[in-house]
Amino acid sequence: MSVQEGDSTVFNCTYTDSASVYLPWYKQEPGKQPQFIVDIRSNVERKQSQRLTLLLNKKVKHLSLHITAIQPGDSAIYFCAADTHCSTGPCSLSSNLQPGLGDTLCAMSDIL
Repeated sequence: MSVQEGDSTVFNCTYTDSASVYLPWYKQEPGKQPQFIVDIRSNVERKQSQRLTLLLNKKVKHLSLHITAIQPGDSAIYFCAADTHCSTGPCSLSSNLQPGLGDTLCAMSDIL
């Protein structure tokens, strides 16, 4: 997907395990490893962190990541994951993340 700088975009994700309690998002910039950016727990329907908003609908097992005011640095592949448990503290990158399974965002900068 290609988005102009300053625009907004949405990534949609579905998961299959209704027991999932931890739903993180990762972004992978070209030539780099996936990097954790934001997460939501199954007991929360909405979470906002700066320009990122997560919306969770457990009934239909749907998760969306909304990014506002797109910047060139947002260009990356975005991955969602779902896990049935998460220990206290930061969680590690889920093993179900495989290259090519995410959505790619190409943030285009306006050239005047």
